[in-house]
Amino acid sequence: MRQMEIQTHEGIDPALCGTPVRVEPGQSTVVMKTTPKMAADSKGLVHGGFLFGMADYAAMIAVNHPNVVLGSGTVKFLKPVRVHEEVTAQARVSRVEGKKHVVSVRVSRGGTPVLEGDFVCFVLDQHVLDPNPRTAKSP
Repeated sequence: MRQMEIQTHEGIDPALCGTPVRVEPGQSTVVMKTTPKMAADSKGLVHGGFLFGMADYAAMIAVNHPNVVLGSGTVKFLKPVRVHEEVTAQARVSRVEGKKHVVSVRVSRGGTPVLEGDFVCFVLDQHVLDPNPRTAKSP
């Protein structure tokens, strides 16, 4: 098992999207302890956006390229998650077609799946916010 250096999304706050604990070619594992700031209501239900964000982050580092971006994500929420629970996202690149990478992600709590999905990621030639050299205008 070869642990890799993370080459993308270096500005992610682990308190919001989790902490990578394994990064290998085409795979990653991210762990996150949910907090009261993630609660959607007074009963402590964690808002699904935090789980989606964690799954997205796991997908990005499974691809692990500086210019990877999310094209789409399709997920199913299977079980609720409460504040103070720990969840684990496991991501695996399932298919590569040129610049397109399809990544399957499963988020679980204590071995029980709470979210499953597929993320379509694209590896671009340059950062998505860099000006396109063909369309950039000279000053």
